[in-house]
Amino acid sequence: MRISSGTGFALAVLAVAWGGMPSQAADLATRPPALLPPSVLQGSQANQAYSSVRDALRSGVRDYNSGDKANAARALEFAADRGHALALWKLGRMYADGDGVVRNDLKAFNYFSRIADDNADESPDSPRAGVVANAFVSLGTYFLDGIKGTNIVPNPERAAEMFAYAASYFGDPDAQYLLARLYLKGKGLGRDMRQAARWLNLAAEKGHSAAQAVLGQMLVNGDGVPRQRARGLMWLELALQAADARSQAWIKSLHEEAFGGASETDRRTAMALSEQFQARRR
Repeated sequence: MRISSGTGFALAVLAVAWGGMPSQAADLATRPPALLPPSVLQGSQANQAYSSVRDALRSGVRDYNSGDKANAARALEFAADRGHALALWKLGRMYADGDGVVRNDLKAFNYFSRIADDNADESPDSPRAGVVANAFVSLGTYFLDGIKGTNIVPNPERAAEMFAYAASYFGDPDAQYLLARLYLKGKGLGRDMRQAARWLNLAAEKGHSAAQAVLGQMLVNGDGVPRQRARGLMWLELALQAADARSQAWIKSLHEEAFGGASETDRRTAMALSEQFQARRR
């Protein structure tokens, strides 16, 4: 799908301003339900304030970065009303996180649904592919647990469809990891350790630290896969190096347990494999 030069410029500006695009599934039998969000500004002041989508996007970036998130949401709504995927995604994230607006998971779900409905066939090489893939991942997360007080009820099978589409079509590592977790638990899918290891490996090769840690533990212990201690230790070492603050504690625990019980030969081999992996990625 072609993007005009003006919109392409705005995509680049927003990607930098908001810390980069989100990371990049079996074909999806049916697309997400078309639950289009009501306008935040019914009647709308926003629709009178901006001369173009590009103008609204630039205003949204400026207001968001200055801390005026209410005006940022109004500017983004102008662009979202016109189907701009990145504006829809950012509004979805704002409502999902309560970032400058009152948290509203149903509104977030609706924004992500519109992205998925309108852009499911977006080329995986498109600048918008990361936004679309992340919308499918976000929908899958909502389908896992449902949204209390709404008609979005827990539906693990639907969650698996969302993750599978983003995992295979877009190659999204978050989706690949989450799909693997469903295979590990047998939730929404039949329990299948080999399929879990396959999806974990795809995400791990892209540097996904949680996938690296879980795959590493499976290989060290021979959990449903042939035991490969040194390779498992390699993944755990890489995971610890890449872990963020939220996941560092549990990854460190797995790392310490595995390395504590490993032979010196396996440890040395793991460190050599880790260095080779990092060299390839550089």
